[in-house]
Amino acid sequence: MISRILVPMDDSEMAQRALEYVLENHPGADITVLHVVGGPSPWGSEATSLALEEDIEEAAEERAKEVFNDAQDLAAKYDVEITTEVQLGHPARAIVNRADDFDAVVIGSHGGSLVDRLVIGNVAQKVFSNSPVPVIVAR
Repeated sequence: MISRILVPMDDSEMAQRALEYVLENHPGADITVLHVVGGPSPWGSEATSLALEEDIEEAAEERAKEVFNDAQDLAAKYDVEITTEVQLGHPARAIVNRADDFDAVVIGSHGGSLVDRLVIGNVAQKVFSNSPVPVIVAR
């Protein structure tokens, strides 16, 4: 039985679909939405700009706020409370490292721009290949 689900989210439509899938198909599960800040990008690293902040954790929380607000709004439509968590680092690595504490990971099939996917690679594919728990890829 799947009772604890990790839902990695960015600001993409596919990430929203992943959360919606969990809310519709696993209504009694404990859901944690994870947003990873500081991953690589085609033009450098978000981590570089974070390093210039006085309080890195606070800056990461601020960057995750919109994603979490959207996730909480969606969960409220299903009358479900979710837990949110911010991690610093490379998205795929951070998701795989957190997956051990859950029964499954539900992730959107892709996120970010086409350039991000071409340069960085597909996070969902990396998570699917390396996760210690089952991964459901939502489209």
